[in-house]
Amino acid sequence: MLRPKGLPEAVLAVPAAGIVIATGAISLDHAREEAARLGPVVGFLAAVLVLAHFCDVEGLFQACGAWMARRAAGSPGRLLAAVFVLASAITAVLSLDATVVLLTPVVLATAARAGVRPGPHLYACAHLSNTASLLLPVSNLTNLLAFEASGLSFTRFAALMALPWLVAIGAEYLVFRRFFDDDLTASVHSPEPGETPGLPLFALVIVGCTLGGFVVASAAGVDPAWVAAAGALVLAGRALLRRRATPLSVVRAASPAFLAFVLALGIVVRAVVDNGLADALGRVLPDGSGLPALLGIAVLAAVLANLINNLPAVLVLLPLTAASGPGAVLAVLLGVNIGPNLTYAGSLATLLWRRIVHRHGQDVRLGEFTRLGLLATPAALVPATAALWLSLQAVG
Repeated sequence: MLRPKGLPEAVLAVPAAGIVIATGAISLDHAREEAARLGPVVGFLAAVLVLAHFCDVEGLFQACGAWMARRAAGSPGRLLAAVFVLASAITAVLSLDATVVLLTPVVLATAARAGVRPGPHLYACAHLSNTASLLLPVSNLTNLLAFEASGLSFTRFAALMALPWLVAIGAEYLVFRRFFDDDLTASVHSPEPGETPGLPLFALVIVGCTLGGFVVASAAGVDPAWVAAAGALVLAGRALLRRRATPLSVVRAASPAFLAFVLALGIVVRAVVDNGLADALGRVLPDGSGLPALLGIAVLAAVLANLINNLPAVLVLLPLTAASGPGAVLAVLLGVNIGPNLTYAGSLATLLWRRIVHRHGQDVRLGEFTRLGLLATPAALVPATAALWLSLQAVG
């Protein structure tokens, strides 16, 4: 999390994985088993990262900024609503990394041109990169892991999570309107005129075809990583042919160091689980898929995410809840996706967002972030869990 001297997370995680194997904390067979389980998930993640990067190269995020500016027309409240709509859609379709890395700077620039205070809109990017990542298996690495453990199809996963997704985003929006009332009602300067870039239809078509491919692949029993790879290959190939990218930039877009970190972290967490954590959590983890059990699982997952980060938390909890059915697995997902809005350390996305905001000269205060999280996290988590229970009754 700290990344001393800006070093990639893998610099510490890969040696840590080697240490737990060398000391016998995890057997070589278990380490291979964990790497094989995470392999397809990591491949999927790499493809989605490349897809999002080349959507940016095509100009998708600049077009998003122009749309937000037109929609806001100098009003902080309308700009916040526009940010909520775009950040929710981008997080759901292109993953939370796209919202944090690509949309956040665009939102900052749009707020500056409109003459509004950037705070509410920047915090919205951070919160929605977590909360709005509930909808699709492709929205978050935690979702990919839960999707694999749940045994659900792509469309069934989305159908069960649609209502919790909408409820959680709506709850966050209401909290933001109240918390940032002074910023959203402050007088603003006249917005600066800006360019209106054209809509990147090619990128939108490829993204739409990729989403449709996920549905078809899930129904046919084909690993969706192949579909994501095809979409990424088309956009990357177009950029290479037009000399807007190099083979090295394509590799960098896949974030190989982060992929190595995910594999190494999985092995380290498996070692901790094998050496007693699974037994300890098993004694306090609720059983079943009734509303009280789902609430207990979601809250425990949220607490654990803030103690050890959401990625280790989901790796720990999924094997313990998979036997209780998809409802329990999705309750874990609610906790590890919404819960990280409480602290900076809750998710890697929030830590990355903080670095990006600081890089652009903006001050985000720990006290303000925490006060907002204390209000927004339970306000979103509890009704979203109730909505999941309702979805399970309706969809089955």
